[in-house]
Amino acid sequence: MNNIQTTVVSSRVRLARNLAGYPFPGALKSAEQGKKIVNEVFSAAARLRAFRLYSMNVISENVARSLCDDHLISTDLAANKQCGAALIDEEEGDPDEPHGKFSIMINEEDHLREQYIVDGLNLTFAYRKISEIDDELSKELRFAFDAQLGYLTACPTNLGTGMRASAMLFLPGLTRTKKMNSLIRQISCFGHTVRGVYGEGSVAEGYLYQISNEVTLGVDESYILSEVQRAVLSIVNLEARSRKQLRGDDYVGIKDECCRAYGILSNCASVSYAEFIKLVSDVKLGVALGFLETERFAMLDELAAAARPANISLLADGPLSSSERDIYRAEKCREALKAVHRIDS
Repeated sequence: MNNIQTTVVSSRVRLARNLAGYPFPGALKSAEQGKKIVNEVFSAAARLRAFRLYSMNVISENVARSLCDDHLISTDLAANKQCGAALIDEEEGDPDEPHGKFSIMINEEDHLREQYIVDGLNLTFAYRKISEIDDELSKELRFAFDAQLGYLTACPTNLGTGMRASAMLFLPGLTRTKKMNSLIRQISCFGHTVRGVYGEGSVAEGYLYQISNEVTLGVDESYILSEVQRAVLSIVNLEARSRKQLRGDDYVGIKDECCRAYGILSNCASVSYAEFIKLVSDVKLGVALGFLETERFAMLDELAAAARPANISLLADGPLSSSERDIYRAEKCREALKAVHRIDS
């Protein structure tokens, strides 16, 4: 299992667009005006794919939290109960292509935030997928565009291409060797930014960090993709060195920590989310360091997503108390970790 597979969780390309003739979402004159935008976008998008419409004033808090946890909508959109909506469609699953999801947020900071999220390091693939949707939408909708400034956006930092390319990285080595602050300073010098798992202002839960471009004006899409790809590959190499350092500095200690985490999750009867995320991160580190093995590393990321409180409740198909969620989560852990094995050496 190579370093990219055990470091890059997913890739995302997001395009910010606004409709000409309407104020930006923050300046809309009424909720009815916002709902008109939702109808226009849904009408155009429904001709392209079987998008499912999620209206923020209709869906439950649990569904909204689940969509946020899966990075398909933002907390800002979830809070817009007047005219916020999202269009979501999951790829059927071509065996020759990586698994991905389309998401179009409507009336967040911009009228449209189109995005495609895909497993692994697949930035160019993600861009191709969302660009195809964007091209078709532009035939039906008139986007606000200026010959000099490019796509017009609510925040000036998104002017130009309106594109953010990002990758979610699992960086336990750099975190535990206390090199993240230095990396963040260095990467900002090259026009990139490092954020926590849920974007700006969030924490790095489970050693997860988002790496994305900051510059969107005066550059084209291919430049952004190549620069983010180069930054990600550089960080993957740095993470590999830090993992090697961890393994060398305290081989028995780090192995014990990872194997204990595996033992607990393989046998627990109840586990809180806070304890789970720490333990599953150590199991992932154990696989990356060669103490544990599994045929599909991404399975552990899928388990981490499925074990979040909102997703656990959705999997159970009904409301659960906190203690019931912990029991159900433990059951999912025991089942999933049958595919992980300890390497005795």
